Amino acid sequence: MSTPSLERGALLLARGDELLVDRVAGAADETSGRPCTPATRFQIASISKQMAAVAVLLLTERGVLRLTDPVTRWLPGTPPPEWSGITLHHLLTHTSGLGHWEEYPAVDLHGPVEPDELLDRFAALPPLFRPGAGWHYSSPGYVLLARTVERAADRPYAEFLAEEVFTPLGMTGSFAGAGDGRPDVAVGHEGDRPVPSWDLATVSMGAGDVWCTAADLLTWLDVPRRGRLLGAASVTAMTAPHAPTGRPGEAYGYGFFVGPLAGRWALHHSGDNGGYKAFAAWLPDSDQRLVLLTNRAEVDPATITSALDGPEAR
Repeated sequence: MSTPSLERGALLLARGDELLVDRVAGAADETSGRPCTPATRFQIASISKQMAAVAVLLLTERGVLRLTDPVTRWLPGTPPPEWSGITLHHLLTHTSGLGHWEEYPAVDLHGPVEPDELLDRFAALPPLFRPGAGWHYSSPGYVLLARTVERAADRPYAEFLAEEVFTPLGMTGSFAGAGDGRPDVAVGHEGDRPVPSWDLATVSMGAGDVWCTAADLLTWLDVPRRGRLLGAASVTAMTAPHAPTGRPGEAYGYGFFVGPLAGRWALHHSGDNGGYKAFAAWLPDSDQRLVLLTNRAEVDPATITSALDGPEAR
């Protein structure tokens, strides 16, 4: 099976420390004609949840947070009583009972909103089930985790990631928040038409707010692969199959799906923001890492997993 073609974005495949596939193609900005390069930063969308999980685990290792903490301890104002049993562990594993974006029609993903007002919109609707009673993917839950990190660390979330996560890992092309005014950022596209970005500074903070180069995202996979940044107990907690998702053999850890991918056990996650698609996976048995970043909405990241069985991967 041949490696899938790439029209716009970056594709990396590594086995061990050997880079087998390194492809960059297409326009970072169709309007100006600026091309994608190895330095181009793309929105990684929901893969950003892994950075939020690591931020929580770092503060847990320092004794600032506990995974059993009720999230209401770290939120401003008076959160609804229905949230009183929701712990950080529940948020990390999508077992809190909170909904995903479609359950909160009052939230505009493109429009800025005051952080406390955003929490009020989440709180206006009751949870789907009691904490721990089920699994339901919830980006709003990760927004609450980012707010928790801000209050526990007493600094902005994006600043915490820059200083405590990206810099120690050498991820010099990565940042969280709005891309306005930053160099080398890809513009999201539907077809050949640029589309506006989602609000990453508040609405998607912690859930889909990180920009990375492909090389940085490949480095990121060394957090579980080599135990970088975190202690062994934290890596074990992050990669454990805590909560079955309902798909055969698959569970959710902390920011990772854990289970079969292309017929093999893997840690993986995809991302889907307006105009961007992303995918990152590590397969421990073969020590393969796969990264796809694209600023083309029509790309199906699932098709890229055929690269794991392509001739370059052997």
